[in-house]
Amino acid sequence: MFRIPFGRLSKNCSKVSRRDALTVGATGLFGGLSLPGLLNLQANAANAASPKAKSCIFIMLEGGPSHIDMWDLKPDAPAEIRGPFHPISTNVPGTQIGNIMPYCSKIADKYTIMRSHSHGDNAHQTGRHWVLTGYAPNFPDGQAKGIPFNELYPSIGSIISKELGHRGAVPPYIEVPEPLGPGGPGYFGAQYAPFTIETDPVEPTFEVRDLNVAKGINPQRFDRRKRLLQGADSLGAGKKSGGKAATMQTYYEKALELVTSPEAKKAFKLQDEKESVRERYGMTSIGQCSLLARRLVEAGSRFIGISHGSWDTHVDNFTGHEKALVPPTDQALSALIEDLEQRGMLEDTLVVMMGEMGRTPRINKDAGRDHWSMCQTVIFAGGGTKSGMVIGASDKTASYPTTTPYSIQDLLHTILSLMGVNPGKIYETPLGRPVPLVNGGSMITELLA
Repeated sequence: MFRIPFGRLSKNCSKVSRRDALTVGATGLFGGLSLPGLLNLQANAANAASPKAKSCIFIMLEGGPSHIDMWDLKPDAPAEIRGPFHPISTNVPGTQIGNIMPYCSKIADKYTIMRSHSHGDNAHQTGRHWVLTGYAPNFPDGQAKGIPFNELYPSIGSIISKELGHRGAVPPYIEVPEPLGPGGPGYFGAQYAPFTIETDPVEPTFEVRDLNVAKGINPQRFDRRKRLLQGADSLGAGKKSGGKAATMQTYYEKALELVTSPEAKKAFKLQDEKESVRERYGMTSIGQCSLLARRLVEAGSRFIGISHGSWDTHVDNFTGHEKALVPPTDQALSALIEDLEQRGMLEDTLVVMMGEMGRTPRINKDAGRDHWSMCQTVIFAGGGTKSGMVIGASDKTASYPTTTPYSIQDLLHTILSLMGVNPGKIYETPLGRPVPLVNGGSMITELLA
């Protein structure tokens, strides 16, 4: 169902007012962004990059996958660092990845590996907040209003939903099979909340609850209820009255759009796929979520967030990665990229896979790896990015980047730009403070095709 976090729709700030200038001058703005910096972002607000991607499939490996065991192995490191896995060659000469990823090794010419992503938050929830919104969770506006940190800032999915709008019958921002974590519409308001499919597509009885009219409600009765809702709204019981009524009215309208749309119902109907296609993706949660994401892109969704958890391997990291975590992920990612390419969709669809952090290079006493955000790997495919490349490098223990470290802001800046959204566009928080969609960061030019 639709998640309805707190928030009010903010207006776009077409110029910086004297009041805003005084506020910024007094505070230095958030995270060190100065008034000249804000003005520079504002001046570039009309210069969004030409869009390369129409949709983005964002796979969040929640908990933190082990970069040193999957994408950035160090076979010459001591045993307490390198672990039991070994690198294997891919179909790109000179590029190697972990032996636990045989599917992805065969299609390395279709994606790019970034080995130098780095940030400084080693906690799960706050780390995901950074990744999804680009802002720290302790922003003073939220504290002043008593707003939980995960309900203030718009996430990247909500930003794309607001800036680009609908492209088809399905919602522009969809999460499956559960919320990605911190980050939603924030101060943009409920109409930019994600449509969260809170059932797992791998289940034999999978269906999206909001697509079906309640039992016992025939078409005539449904139509009467719809007219009654419209009448109540015209009398001021909906959006015009503001507050919770407006939020609920937004939810009702979204639900009605889906219930009355044959195209939306068709997009969610995985049972229409050939069994061989479903098996290629894998009859696993991440496999069927990835297949559903492809169908949703075909139906016009802008941003599909796939949540795949349980990567927090403090204990027995190697068994967990080798037996339970990596095989379905390896199969699903390779199938998704190949399927998009074969259908002529990869050029217009940006695929990103990452966690909120990596894992410690040094193995702990429980044969696990702990939290490590200083160096991790991000995978990109399609949507205007290069393929068959390795960007960045880490040191001999995969602890720190030895090349330019790319930040969360760099990633968000690049993703939004590839989608045709200007990351420097200015909005106001609930207290009227002007903030850019992304607070800093630069385009990762070596990633661009």
